[in-house]
Amino acid sequence: MSQKYFILIFVLVFAYSGESRRQPFACDPANAGTRNLRFCKTLLPIHVRVQDLIGRLTLQEKIRLLVNNAAPVERLGVSGYEWWSEALHGVSNTGYGVKFGGAFPGATSFPQVITTAASFNASLWEEIGRVVSEEGRAMYNGGAAGLTFWSPNVNILRDPRWGRGQETPGEDPHLVAQYAVSYVKGLQGGGGSGNTRLKVAACCKHYTAYDLDDWNGYDRYHFNAKVSMQDLEDTYNVPFKACVVEGNVASVMCSYNQINGKPSCADSTLLHDTIRSQWHLNGYIVSDCDSVGVLFEKQHYTRYPEDAAAATIKAGLDLDCGPFLAIHTDEAVRTGKVSELEINNALANTITVQMRLGMFDGPNGPYANLGPKDVCSPAHQQLALQAAREGIVLLKNIGQALPLSTQRHRTVAVIGPNSDATLTMIGNYAGVPCRYISPLQGISRYARTVHQQGCMGVACPGIQKFGLAEVAARHADATVLVMGLDQSIEAEAKDRVSLLLPGHQQDLISRVAMASKGPVVLVLMSGGPIDVTFAKMDPRVSAILWVGYPGQAGGAAIADVLFGAANPGGKLPMTWYPQDYVAKVSMANMEMRANPTKGYPGRTYRFYKGPTVFPFGAGFSYTRFSQHLVSTPITVSVPTLHFHDLVSNNTTTSLMKKNAAAVRTIHTNCESLDIDMHIDVKNIGDMDGTHTVLIFSTPPDHTETKQLVAFEKVHVVAGAKQRVKINMNACKHLSVADEYGVRRIYMGEHKIHVGDDLKHSITFQPSLEEIKV
Repeated sequence: MSQKYFILIFVLVFAYSGESRRQPFACDPANAGTRNLRFCKTLLPIHVRVQDLIGRLTLQEKIRLLVNNAAPVERLGVSGYEWWSEALHGVSNTGYGVKFGGAFPGATSFPQVITTAASFNASLWEEIGRVVSEEGRAMYNGGAAGLTFWSPNVNILRDPRWGRGQETPGEDPHLVAQYAVSYVKGLQGGGGSGNTRLKVAACCKHYTAYDLDDWNGYDRYHFNAKVSMQDLEDTYNVPFKACVVEGNVASVMCSYNQINGKPSCADSTLLHDTIRSQWHLNGYIVSDCDSVGVLFEKQHYTRYPEDAAAATIKAGLDLDCGPFLAIHTDEAVRTGKVSELEINNALANTITVQMRLGMFDGPNGPYANLGPKDVCSPAHQQLALQAAREGIVLLKNIGQALPLSTQRHRTVAVIGPNSDATLTMIGNYAGVPCRYISPLQGISRYARTVHQQGCMGVACPGIQKFGLAEVAARHADATVLVMGLDQSIEAEAKDRVSLLLPGHQQDLISRVAMASKGPVVLVLMSGGPIDVTFAKMDPRVSAILWVGYPGQAGGAAIADVLFGAANPGGKLPMTWYPQDYVAKVSMANMEMRANPTKGYPGRTYRFYKGPTVFPFGAGFSYTRFSQHLVSTPITVSVPTLHFHDLVSNNTTTSLMKKNAAAVRTIHTNCESLDIDMHIDVKNIGDMDGTHTVLIFSTPPDHTETKQLVAFEKVHVVAGAKQRVKINMNACKHLSVADEYGVRRIYMGEHKIHVGDDLKHSITFQPSLEEIKV
């Protein structure tokens, strides 16, 4: 960090320390008229305080608290509050609740989520969440942010064209779920269930089956996602359930789209029955912004606006991001379409979260000391660099072209529309970063650089600059091409139409590779997959790195990997399809499973069996690892609580051989079905590195493809060995949803794959002696 930056921080902290901090949101001890009210008594249980406050509110005051820009209740000493803050990969000013400037000119901008997911490092995800919440709390204390951050995005990256795929942790339900749990715990402080205190309140979005923004005449405001109960249970809802049940998230956001003909935010089965009753959400349900208005004005779900207001509140919605409920709820109450009691219930959920955040506890609290010094700190910026390094994926490395050598590669040609990128590196839903280090700046730390853009932006509409790029490559010891996409190609409200590189980018790569004197490294920035088959097959392209959108320190991380200061260990969190895949598949088709009779190839590595450019989980290292399965059970007995739970293949689409049986997970003792595996990982190369142990399962009869059920990241010194313990639970990890969305453990032989090189079988059998007839 530069001396100039330290001076700036010192000045800002000094100025901040001389100012008064944010005035208490409520229960100001200096306010004699309110400080003794019952809802301000911190020793009382939160639910008692909440009910006391609600009991003091008029109907009109209650209605103005149903929206994101909640109005103040001045007579009770309660300030207005903006609920909408964002923190997808750092505190962001996308929502109205965050304002940069003054003592808070920026915040640490971590890599975009798809990049961080490639690390397969759950402890990293939680640590990023912890840092983001620390900066969020500090900004709240200074009046620059809220405490309710509507992150993370835990939708499944179902289709490679989705513009918001970059915001997600990828295509696999288990991976996305584990990311969600880790990040939420980091943000919220890891609190358990009940009325535990929150550092900040996270929000898992967008529930559910939301992964289309604007494609070929379909848009998210009108789209009706037709989803089977099976796909809903084993794909789309998996991360949301994990958020609530394991992560104890404080909020869930319902989406714009309809699911099977009903708007998500007006579907009581999805909201009240599932999130609230089955998963036991201890928090509030919020609409995506203006989605209550969308279901009335664009989807024409109800005839009158007050009917839309009533439908959403009755379905379980607690907070409207938008003005709709503030405008139309009064008429809904007046006409008897919704009751004041139902409004009270909604407010109880939102106010409870505010009290868990300490917003009714006056000026003091466990995080009151956080301020400008805790934002963009050296440690936080170092974590952003580490996250970027861990998310980089090495996809090709012919003849160990990488890492480059500072002795042999003294001059490097740095070419491409993203070669000096800054804003591109932070992706969408980003804030103002502490600083940028572009790829050009990063590489310049290791070698003399010759820079040519080659293209006029990522659209690369012409070849006018190709000649200068070729000259640079011809005279350099090595060439690094930094190509790919940006938010003009993939973004919210902008889905892609092609998986190929835009414009003439492919031509530039091929021509530069032909001209280059030394090794050619292709560095790809993107959120979604790109069909770069030409580069994969071109022997003149020595190496390929995918870096996603690597955040504020992305250029430094790229350079560190290029020159071997960091050993790449990332794995692709999504399948890279060939271009002809998208010609076969409509984005509007929500089916996950292949249907050969209709020529439908299926989606993601779990169900798609066609050719790929790079598969899910791809990624090399500069060293080599071996895996050895030390111990794991061979047979597991599954206690069954009811005889009729042993369902034969004659009555279900069982994944077993004929007449085999399955046990519903709700009718067995799941706590007794933990499975431990021990795997030795040895670094058999000559460089320290990290290895990701990926565990896949294939149910009996092989009619389902392998599914990721566990993973663990381990760092191993060259020549050393580390033992990895993997814990799984048969109900959670090895059960399968049937066509009715019912999870069952199928009896018989489950094949366990440890990466691509180790296979093992675990046989499940019913424990008949425990059957209760």
